[in-house]
Formats: sequence, structure tokens, C-alpha cells
Amino acid sequence: MTKPELKELLDELHLHYDCVDFIEPDPISIPHSFSNPLDKEVSGLLAATIAWGNRKAIVKSANRMMDYLDRRPYDFVMGASESELECLSSYVHRTFNGEDLRCFVLALRRLCGECGSLGEWFQSRWEKSEDMRLVLADFRKEFFDFPHPQRSEKHLSSIAKGAACKRLNMYLRWMVRRDPHGVDFGLWERIPSSALYLPLDVHSGNVGRGLGLLERKQNDWKAVEEITSTLREFDPEDPVKYDFALFGAGISHRVINE
Repeated sequence: MTKPELKELLDELHLHYDCVDFIEPDPISIPHSFSNPLDKEVSGLLAATIAWGNRKAIVKSANRMMDYLDRRPYDFVMGASESELECLSSYVHRTFNGEDLRCFVLALRRLCGECGSLGEWFQSRWEKSEDMRLVLADFRKEFFDFPHPQRSEKHLSSIAKGAACKRLNMYLRWMVRRDPHGVDFGLWERIPSSALYLPLDVHSGNVGRGLGLLERKQNDWKAVEEITSTLREFDPEDPVKYDFALFGAGISHRVINE
């Protein structure tokens, strides 16, 4: 397949999957259920954090998490009393439990208290370095910069350890990317879409290898850099728009063979 033919295929798949029909069965439906940008930011980070496994189960668990936060995620994060925090103890989604949820709420309280919002935190850090890799590293470091359960650290991937950081990159896609079809929000206008990295997972990795976009066998950070660099050749301003194409083709088993 020639490069022009591959771009045509990717653009076709992108247009097929980047549509409002994509929203309801996907974890992005959680921040879409709120109108306040601050609620979108907080609910989005929490929904992305538990986004592994079956999408239907993820959406169900994330909605239940929002119920625990009284459907006011930002206000709950910033003002929940000790007794309200204790009520989180019964929450569980796979290995993410109430102890982890309390940890994440308190970490978000610190970060939002420092800058006013998650959006301001990420945008100000981006403006300092203009390197999303450094932003991802700083976010995890500062997120856990307070007494916390050691077990909670496994729920926030470490770029310093070579992780693909799929869920964080997906969250950043939601918040940063200006999407004309209304799926991603484009709330953080001070970060360019060109700075984003692909949210690499099993589906997008397999399809990417099948199309010759990725040679590395492991789905780690080196693979993320490789496939994102390749996708920038097709759209340097918005490379992660092809996440819809690769992920969508993967979950629908549209395996492409040359």
C-alpha cells in the first residue's frame, strides 16, 4: 500500500468512527454528561483512570463513581467532608477500590487547589516545557506528592518507567483535541493538538502493525513515540485523530492485510 493510499484509508476510517455515535458506548460519555468544564475535567480524568477492559463495564462503573461524587465531581473533589470521603470506601471497579478513589480525590484537590483547575495545571506546565513527555512525568510526580496508599500508584502509569500511558494520553486527547465532529472537547486551547501522543492499546497497536505504522512489538512508550511520529506524517497538526481509525478498526475486527 502506498503512502497516499494508506492516508486515504486512515482518513476514511477516521471519518467513520469520529462521530457522535462513538460517544455513548465509550468512557468519553462520562465527561459528556456534564455541562460545566470543571466537571468535565475531573470526571474525565477519573473515567479515564478506570478505562481498561470491557467498555460497557467501564462506562457502568464510571457512572456509579459519579454517583458517589454526588454528580458534582469538581465540587465534591474540592469540598467533600471527611464523612463524605469515608463513604467512598465501598466503591470498587476491578482493582481500583474505594481507597484508591479517596486517594485520587485528595490528589485532585491538591492540584486544583494549586491552579484552580486541572486544565490550568496542564496548560501552564505545557507552556513551561512544550514537551508533553515532561508534562506526563510531572503530573504523576506531583499527583502522588503527599502521603498516599502505595497501591494507588499502579493506577497512574509512569512514563519514567516506559509505560505507554494509554489512559493519560486518551484523557489529554479528550481535553485538548479540537474535534469538528463533537467527540473530543478541545477545552484546553493553549495546548496544540500536535503535541499529543497516541493512546496506544492492544487494538490500536495490532491495527497499526497490520498497516505498517508500527514495528515495535511491545506496547510501551517507545512504541507510542514510533506510531505517533508515523501518524504525524499524515497529519502533523492532529496526529491523534487517527486514534479513532485504529481503535475503531480494532474493536470491530476490521483487520487490514496487505
